[in-house]
Amino acid sequence: MDRYDVRLSGSGGQGLILAGKILAEAAAIYDGHNAVQTQSYGPEARGGASKAEVVIKDGEIDYPKAMDLDLLLSLTQESCTKYSGDLKEDGIMIVDSEMVKDPPGGSFKLYSAPITSIAADKIGKVVVTNIVALGILSKIAGVVTEESMRKAILARVPKGTEEINMKAFDEGWKTGEELLAE
Repeated sequence: MDRYDVRLSGSGGQGLILAGKILAEAAAIYDGHNAVQTQSYGPEARGGASKAEVVIKDGEIDYPKAMDLDLLLSLTQESCTKYSGDLKEDGIMIVDSEMVKDPPGGSFKLYSAPITSIAADKIGKVVVTNIVALGILSKIAGVVTEESMRKAILARVPKGTEEINMKAFDEGWKTGEELLAE
């Protein structure tokens, strides 16, 4: 695999740092690629800007920060506006359709789904929005295997929440299938 740069962006409290760790572990531990994960967030514990970056490559990763994004996930309008310029022309943008009302135009592939509402309405917990997003991202990007994502999620989520997180991943995966079929 050539270098694949991913940025998961939104606001603090949406679980994007955990999602980045899960994606990196799925790629490195379970799929056997090299991966590095970095993160940053605003001074506010919740509500400030937040991003997690994952770089996946079969060879040596010489720079750990995502630069020329292959994939951008944006759960807020602010993060979409701020980071869309870093996306490759042939990249993939995935946005929460209810939070990102004005996605930019471009030659990248845009996928839009009500990610937060899927977590709230179909799973019953907004807190699993990050796992729904990982399901969508995994299916659309195909950069890690479904089996590896499942293993990484189960290894990382708090004990006692495995079932609800698997349900969230399944809903995201199904949504990703529907988006690809459109």
